[in-house]
Amino acid sequence: MKMHTLQPKEPMTMAKVMTEQKTVIACENVFVGYGSEVVLQDVSLRITAGSFVLLMGPNGAGKTTLLKAILGLLKPRRGHITTPFHITAPGYVPQQKSIDPLYPVTVRQIVGMGLYPELGPWRRVTGDFRRRVDATLEQFDLLAHDRKTFGELSGGMRQKALIARAFVSGAEIFILDEPTSELDERSEREVVQHLHRLARQQNKTVLLVHHGLGHAVDHGDMVCLVNHGKAVLLEPDENHSMEHVADAARRGIAKGKAS
Repeated sequence: MKMHTLQPKEPMTMAKVMTEQKTVIACENVFVGYGSEVVLQDVSLRITAGSFVLLMGPNGAGKTTLLKAILGLLKPRRGHITTPFHITAPGYVPQQKSIDPLYPVTVRQIVGMGLYPELGPWRRVTGDFRRRVDATLEQFDLLAHDRKTFGELSGGMRQKALIARAFVSGAEIFILDEPTSELDERSEREVVQHLHRLARQQNKTVLLVHHGLGHAVDHGDMVCLVNHGKAVLLEPDENHSMEHVADAARRGIAKGKAS
């Protein structure tokens, strides 16, 4: 089982590392926190294009904090994070609790928000863009509910709407924070399988926080274990399958809870 950190043997800029290694996300000696609390320290990771990365760790370990730092929503106290998001926006699915259910927007409008990087917030969704929204709504069984407001939906339907918003964007990188937590087993499997197809067939990069992992283990390339203020990538090799890697991560989490 391979453990990866970004430690160049000779000085070079992060941009050069990303170009030479086809890296799309690079963290170098990153420290992140809130107020006086340091949540993650000295994190160095490199994620290449087309990777399907599963983020694991106990509640409160800093998985969401790491995603926010990568997205640029939380500025590191020290270190550097390099992404292409100043050029192309990611498809982001936050935890559902971060969305106000009373916000008066329809399902169609929510999904259409995924086109903002291309259209801007004020241009109407017409023509090919409308057809993209229709196809995405149909894919997630939301077309019959497209005029309902977010607050009228069940928990599972709300989650589907947020995932559809990310998918319609056509982003190169998808960052999802427990996106299937409110879905039934069938819907969960379909979402994970679709993410896997994006990674395999279109070379999209996926970072997925998945509670309990479940079906996601069958499709992931590596695990990012977040625990005790650290984050490390664990990758399968000729002697360790992805299931073995996930089991090792689970044991590390359990050991941390027991100590």
